[in-house]
Amino acid sequence: MRSKLAVLAATTALATGSFATTAAAQETTTEELREWALEMFQPLPSTTPAIADNPASPEKVELGKALYFDPRMSASGVFSCYSCHNLATGGDDNLETSVGHGWQKGPRNAPTVLNAVLNIAQFWDGRASDLKEQAKGPVQAGVEMANTPDNVVAMLNSMPAYVSMFEAAFPDETDPASFDNMAKAIEVFEATLITPAPFDAWLNGDDAALDADATAGLELFMDKGCIACHAGVNLGGQDYYPFGLVEKPGADVLPEGDKGRFAVTETVDDEYVFRAAPLRNIGVTAPYFHSGKVWDLETAVEIMAESQLGEPVTEEEAGLIVAFLQSLTGEVPDVTVPVLPPETADTPRPVYMQ
Repeated sequence: MRSKLAVLAATTALATGSFATTAAAQETTTEELREWALEMFQPLPSTTPAIADNPASPEKVELGKALYFDPRMSASGVFSCYSCHNLATGGDDNLETSVGHGWQKGPRNAPTVLNAVLNIAQFWDGRASDLKEQAKGPVQAGVEMANTPDNVVAMLNSMPAYVSMFEAAFPDETDPASFDNMAKAIEVFEATLITPAPFDAWLNGDDAALDADATAGLELFMDKGCIACHAGVNLGGQDYYPFGLVEKPGADVLPEGDKGRFAVTETVDDEYVFRAAPLRNIGVTAPYFHSGKVWDLETAVEIMAESQLGEPVTEEEAGLIVAFLQSLTGEVPDVTVPVLPPETADTPRPVYMQ
């Protein structure tokens, strides 16, 4: 099947009555490809995305960063947001499923926190509408941080330095060190984790930002229909789709019992439906899928082609698509590890799983 790009190039050549030189043809190809890509994708914003009901401030960002790194947010004092969303390893933990309280394993692979503010909702099943709602979930989950809102608030208010940070971040509130404000501060910090990539430079007109393999992979990615689920600014994360639209993967990829969004909506049509994974930084966030069972990106591409599109890709095609996906690996903002407020005699003591 000839791609949309090839048809456009051939039509242009025939209309002019002659074929262009190699250099001119390449220029036309790049122009047409970018035009098509800009119909499907958007480059990352150049500034931190604003959150309508949670305005940012430097004080709120700094507070959110401290909370993100603080293991005392967990009942055991061992696990922090950073434990499962390591900014040095792609914004996730590079495990099949995360390890939490009492060394329990969670049910799903941890998504990256990088660019997560751009997703329509959070978690694989979309059960949290935004990052502040998401931030409350792991803190209270028994297999993750196993804490309670009351214990978190007691911990925060036991440390004068934290109290001062909350007062600076939420200056108009009488009781700023609250569970809700904890989540708001983390949300504002996480919204700063935007990672501009070579693909963004290319979308913005820099032809040299993608090499020939990545450009060919982009064309294949669009031509074969991957853009049906993986489009927009985050190349995914914007809607929900059945996993196994054409053919369900085997149990080694899609474990029995996890029915995805059905657990949220209790609607039969949502069985095995998941939020499409955003593909930014996919090259550094193995393993893949909500099960975390696939460690090789090329294999993941092959599985998706068969299960979602019903059209196998060749080894060469998979390699080119992976070359494009690697161009989505972005530059992580510089984040210094904070020095956290010291504990006091009133700080709740760690609780370990018996």
